[in-house]
Amino acid sequence: MKRRTFLAASLPAALAACGADNVWAPDETVRAARFVSDQPPSITLFTVIGIPRGQGGHSALMINGSQRVVFDPAGSWNHPRIPERHDVLYGITDNYKNFYIDYHARSTWWVAEDSIPVTREVADIAIRRAEAHGPANKSFCAVSVGSVLQGVPGFEDAPRGFSPLRLRDWFLSRPGVVSKRHQDGDPANNHDVLLQQKDGQITGYARR
Repeated sequence: MKRRTFLAASLPAALAACGADNVWAPDETVRAARFVSDQPPSITLFTVIGIPRGQGGHSALMINGSQRVVFDPAGSWNHPRIPERHDVLYGITDNYKNFYIDYHARSTWWVAEDSIPVTREVADIAIRRAEAHGPANKSFCAVSVGSVLQGVPGFEDAPRGFSPLRLRDWFLSRPGVVSKRHQDGDPANNHDVLLQQKDGQITGYARR
């Protein structure tokens, strides 16, 4: 995936092991950020995979139902305009979806985007499951994603182990999967970028 120009333009922070999170955005902020996509309802698994060894680095879900959110258990991505509640990120427009992917894709990691079409009802069950999960402990990203999916109709046999790769292999065995690969040449260590604002527009952000 080539370098894009986003609302927030620079890609900070080196990809690291999953980290803990305990953020709770106010009700009004979550309501204001709500984004409804015109794309069909779906559940998408993001898997961050190492180059060249192929190790699993992170697992997350993007759920497109009555709104589009990302469940990023123990993840490190954040943005001042994206409210978060216990690993659930709200307001995931196409721009922020691309920004999320681009944050993780770099010279030493690529991102698998695997999507399965579902009904709106099933997608909303997945959103509620993610919201009820609570903050994940460090390195529990794949465990948490599997736990959420086990309560979603059609995904009850999801594994709950620590391996993002095993989780992805299972997800790819489901019918109707559409897959994309995202990769670019960003530096492996691109961290400690300060939040910059110019004329009210976000031009960068800081890693927590």
